[in-house]
Amino acid sequence: MQLHELQPTIPRKSAKRVGRGGKRGKTSGRGHKGQKARAGNSMRPEMRDMIKKLPKLRGHGVNRAKTVNADKVRPVVVNVATLEAAFDSGAEVNPKTLVASGVVATRRKKAPAVKILGNGDLSKKLTVTECQVSQSAKEKIEKAGGTVA
Repeated sequence: MQLHELQPTIPRKSAKRVGRGGKRGKTSGRGHKGQKARAGNSMRPEMRDMIKKLPKLRGHGVNRAKTVNADKVRPVVVNVATLEAAFDSGAEVNPKTLVASGVVATRRKKAPAVKILGNGDLSKKLTVTECQVSQSAKEKIEKAGGTVA
């Protein structure tokens, strides 16, 4: 094989020139205005990749739902079974007493919002105040002779 006998395996193909009269009129399949609509434009592939990496929604971080609702105060969950173990009969249950008994930790040196859920059994009479209480937990507390304020 000689140098002058070499043939490319794939034939050379030049880009179709549009917008020069003929069948494709107006915007010639290039959309409207902008960098890519102009003649002589060919964006470098690495530039395209950089543009693709830019976030479309800015200022919301990775998980938008989490960052938008970041200020929402989510209560610390405490189950009825935990109250059974931590408190004596007739005790008052509120965020401060829960912190004092070591059931929940403080948040920014304050007692956090607490929600009591009905997982487990309760046999002690407890007075619950300043806490959110689920329906099932309320039933169990009142069944044991306690009150929910």
